[in-house]
Amino acid sequence: MKELLEYILKGILGEGGFYVTEEIDGEFVRLIIKVEPPENAGIVIGKGGATIKAIRNILRVKATLEKKGVSVNLAE
Repeated sequence: MKELLEYILKGILGEGGFYVTEEIDGEFVRLIIKVEPPENAGIVIGKGGATIKAIRNILRVKATLEKKGVSVNLAE
C-alpha cells in the first residue's frame, strides 16, 4: 500500500517532496505522510480536504480487496 500512496503523491508533489512511513499491525496498516517543506501540506489536503479524502478512499478500496484495514494521516 505504501507504493500506491507514493505513486499518488509523486503525481501531486513531484519527486522528493514527501516521506511515507508504514506501520503494520497484523491486518491493519497505518500510513503517515510527512511533506517537505511543510507549506506544501495544503496541496495534499486540498480545498476542504478533498484531495486527502480521495487518497484515503483509494487506499481504503485497495485495503478492502486485500482484507486489511488502513489509516492515512498527514504529519506536521
